[in-house]
Amino acid sequence: MTLFNTKNTIKIVTAFAVTLFFGCESNFKEIQKINFSEFVPSSDADMVNLKYTDSGRITAILVSSKMLDYASVNFPFTEFPKGIDVTLYDKKAKKTFIRSNYAISYKGSSIIDLQGKVKIYTEDGQILETEQLYFDQKNEWFFTERRFKFTDPKGVSNGQGIDFSKDFKVINSQKITGEVETNE
Repeated sequence: MTLFNTKNTIKIVTAFAVTLFFGCESNFKEIQKINFSEFVPSSDADMVNLKYTDSGRITAILVSSKMLDYASVNFPFTEFPKGIDVTLYDKKAKKTFIRSNYAISYKGSSIIDLQGKVKIYTEDGQILETEQLYFDQKNEWFFTERRFKFTDPKGVSNGQGIDFSKDFKVINSQKITGEVETNE
Protein backbone atom coordinates (compact mmCIF):
# COMPACT_ATOMS: atom_id res chain seq x y z
CA MET A 1 0.00 0.00 0.00
CA THR A 2 1.38 3.34 -1.02
CA LEU A 3 1.01 6.41 1.13
CA PHE A 4 0.62 8.95 -1.72
CA ASN A 5 -2.09 7.51 -3.89
CA THR A 6 -4.70 9.79 -5.47
CA LYS A 7 -7.44 9.14 -2.91
CA ASN A 8 -5.18 9.83 0.06
CA THR A 9 -3.73 12.92 -1.59
CA ILE A 10 -7.23 14.34 -2.18
CA LYS A 11 -8.22 13.59 1.43
CA ILE A 12 -5.06 15.23 2.80
CA VAL A 13 -5.46 18.33 0.57
CA THR A 14 -9.16 18.62 1.47
CA ALA A 15 -8.45 18.30 5.20
CA PHE A 16 -5.66 20.89 4.91
CA ALA A 17 -7.90 23.31 2.95
CA VAL A 18 -10.78 22.97 5.45
CA THR A 19 -8.38 23.61 8.33
CA LEU A 20 -7.01 26.71 6.61
CA PHE A 21 -10.51 27.94 5.75
CA PHE A 22 -11.77 27.73 9.32
CA GLY A 23 -8.51 29.10 10.67
CA CYS A 24 -8.68 32.09 8.32
CA GLU A 25 -12.35 32.67 9.12
CA SER A 26 -11.48 33.04 12.79
CA ASN A 27 -8.62 35.44 12.02
CA PHE A 28 -10.76 37.39 9.54
CA LYS A 29 -13.38 38.07 12.21
CA GLU A 30 -10.68 39.26 14.59
CA ILE A 31 -9.27 41.58 11.90
CA GLN A 32 -12.78 42.96 11.28
CA LYS A 33 -13.11 43.74 14.99
CA ILE A 34 -9.79 45.61 14.97
CA ASN A 35 -10.81 47.76 11.98
CA PHE A 36 -14.35 48.38 13.29
CA SER A 37 -14.85 51.91 14.53
CA GLU A 38 -18.06 52.65 16.32
CA PHE A 39 -19.91 55.87 15.37
CA VAL A 40 -19.94 57.60 18.73
CA PRO A 41 -19.87 61.27 19.67
CA SER A 42 -16.59 62.90 20.68
CA SER A 43 -18.46 64.47 23.58
CA ASP A 44 -21.96 64.79 24.94
CA ALA A 45 -23.64 67.10 27.39
CA ASP A 46 -26.87 67.24 29.34
CA MET A 47 -28.77 70.45 30.12
CA VAL A 48 -26.89 72.77 27.78
CA ASN A 49 -27.25 76.57 28.02
CA LEU A 50 -24.99 78.26 25.45
CA LYS A 51 -24.67 82.01 25.02
CA TYR A 52 -23.29 83.37 21.74
CA THR A 53 -21.75 86.83 21.77
CA ASP A 54 -20.43 89.34 19.26
CA SER A 55 -18.32 92.24 20.55
CA GLY A 56 -19.59 91.68 24.10
CA ARG A 57 -23.28 91.67 23.03
CA ILE A 58 -25.37 88.50 23.39
CA THR A 59 -26.62 87.49 19.92
CA ALA A 60 -28.23 84.13 20.79
CA ILE A 61 -28.98 81.77 23.66
CA LEU A 62 -29.39 78.06 22.94
CA VAL A 63 -30.94 75.73 25.53
CA SER A 64 -31.16 71.96 25.08
CA SER A 65 -31.49 68.95 27.38
CA LYS A 66 -29.04 66.88 25.29
CA MET A 67 -26.16 67.72 22.94
CA LEU A 68 -23.96 65.22 21.07
CA ASP A 69 -20.81 66.52 19.34
CA TYR A 70 -19.33 64.53 16.44
CA ALA A 71 -16.19 66.62 15.94
CA SER A 72 -13.90 63.74 14.95
CA VAL A 73 -15.84 62.46 11.92
CA ASN A 74 -15.08 63.44 8.31
CA PHE A 75 -18.03 65.86 8.14
CA PRO A 76 -18.31 67.20 11.73
CA PHE A 77 -21.69 68.08 13.22
CA THR A 78 -23.46 68.69 16.51
CA GLU A 79 -26.75 66.95 17.21
CA PHE A 80 -29.54 67.94 19.59
CA PRO A 81 -31.68 64.77 19.72
CA LYS A 82 -34.12 66.13 22.32
CA GLY A 83 -34.67 69.46 20.60
CA ILE A 84 -33.66 73.07 21.16
CA ASP A 85 -35.00 76.39 22.37
CA VAL A 86 -33.14 79.36 20.87
CA THR A 87 -33.51 83.07 21.48
CA LEU A 88 -31.99 85.30 18.80
CA TYR A 89 -31.28 88.97 19.56
CA ASP A 90 -30.96 91.67 16.93
CA LYS A 91 -28.84 94.82 17.41
CA LYS A 92 -31.74 96.57 19.18
CA ALA A 93 -32.19 93.59 21.59
CA LYS A 94 -35.42 92.57 19.82
CA LYS A 95 -35.99 88.83 20.27
CA THR A 96 -36.93 85.99 17.92
CA PHE A 97 -37.68 82.62 19.53
CA ILE A 98 -37.10 79.22 17.88
CA ARG A 99 -38.23 75.82 19.12
CA SER A 100 -37.87 72.38 17.50
CA ASN A 101 -38.00 68.73 18.60
CA TYR A 102 -34.66 67.93 16.95
CA ALA A 103 -31.74 69.91 15.52
CA ILE A 104 -28.43 69.22 13.84
CA SER A 105 -25.74 71.81 13.14
CA TYR A 106 -23.24 71.14 10.36
CA LYS A 107 -19.92 72.77 11.25
CA GLY A 108 -18.46 72.98 7.76
CA SER A 109 -21.45 74.76 6.23
CA SER A 110 -22.88 76.78 9.17
CA ILE A 111 -26.33 75.33 8.35
CA ILE A 112 -28.68 74.23 11.13
CA ASP A 113 -31.39 71.68 10.28
CA LEU A 114 -34.42 72.09 12.57
CA GLN A 115 -36.95 69.22 12.55
CA GLY A 116 -40.19 68.22 14.23
CA LYS A 117 -42.80 70.84 15.17
CA VAL A 118 -40.55 73.76 14.34
CA LYS A 119 -41.97 77.03 15.63
CA ILE A 120 -40.50 80.52 15.25
CA TYR A 121 -42.16 83.53 16.81
CA THR A 122 -41.29 87.18 17.31
CA GLU A 123 -42.20 89.77 19.93
CA ASP A 124 -44.37 91.39 17.21
CA GLY A 125 -46.70 88.37 17.08
CA GLN A 126 -45.41 86.74 13.88
CA ILE A 127 -45.38 82.94 14.07
CA LEU A 128 -44.11 80.39 11.54
CA GLU A 129 -44.79 76.67 12.02
CA THR A 130 -43.45 73.81 9.89
CA GLU A 131 -41.99 70.31 10.21
CA GLN A 132 -38.50 71.15 8.92
CA LEU A 133 -36.63 74.40 8.55
CA TYR A 134 -33.03 75.24 7.72
CA PHE A 135 -31.15 78.20 9.16
CA ASP A 136 -28.12 79.63 7.36
CA GLN A 137 -26.22 81.21 10.26
CA LYS A 138 -23.77 83.04 8.02
CA ASN A 139 -26.50 84.89 6.08
CA GLU A 140 -29.06 84.87 8.94
CA TRP A 141 -31.62 83.33 6.59
CA PHE A 142 -34.30 80.64 7.10
CA PHE A 143 -35.69 78.39 4.36
CA THR A 144 -37.78 75.28 3.73
CA GLU A 145 -39.60 73.51 0.92
CA ARG A 146 -42.02 71.92 3.38
CA ARG A 147 -45.58 72.99 4.16
CA PHE A 148 -45.86 75.89 6.57
CA LYS A 149 -48.34 78.05 8.47
CA PHE A 150 -47.53 81.73 8.93
CA THR A 151 -49.53 83.78 11.43
CA ASP A 152 -49.20 87.53 11.49
CA PRO A 153 -51.33 90.22 13.18
CA LYS A 154 -52.62 90.90 9.62
CA GLY A 155 -53.80 87.32 9.00
CA VAL A 156 -52.95 83.66 8.53
CA SER A 157 -51.45 82.03 5.44
CA ASN A 158 -50.48 78.49 4.54
CA GLY A 159 -48.16 77.34 1.83
CA GLN A 160 -45.35 75.12 0.72
CA GLY A 161 -41.89 76.61 0.48
CA ILE A 162 -40.75 79.78 2.20
CA ASP A 163 -37.56 81.67 2.91
CA PHE A 164 -37.12 84.73 5.11
CA SER A 165 -34.69 86.86 7.09
CA LYS A 166 -34.33 86.14 10.79
CA ASP A 167 -36.29 89.27 11.67
CA PHE A 168 -39.17 88.45 9.22
CA LYS A 169 -38.61 91.76 7.37
CA VAL A 170 -38.03 89.95 4.04
CA ILE A 171 -40.34 86.99 3.30
CA ASN A 172 -40.54 85.01 0.05
CA SER A 173 -43.23 82.33 0.02
CA GLN A 174 -44.44 79.87 -2.58
CA LYS A 175 -47.77 78.14 -3.19
CA ILE A 176 -49.50 80.33 -0.60
CA THR A 177 -53.19 80.35 0.45
CA GLY A 178 -54.98 82.29 3.16
CA GLU A 179 -56.23 85.71 4.04
CA VAL A 180 -53.70 88.43 4.73
CA GLU A 181 -54.33 92.16 4.99
CA THR A 182 -52.08 94.20 2.69
CA ASN A 183 -51.24 97.89 2.34
CA GLU A 184 -52.25 97.93 -1.36
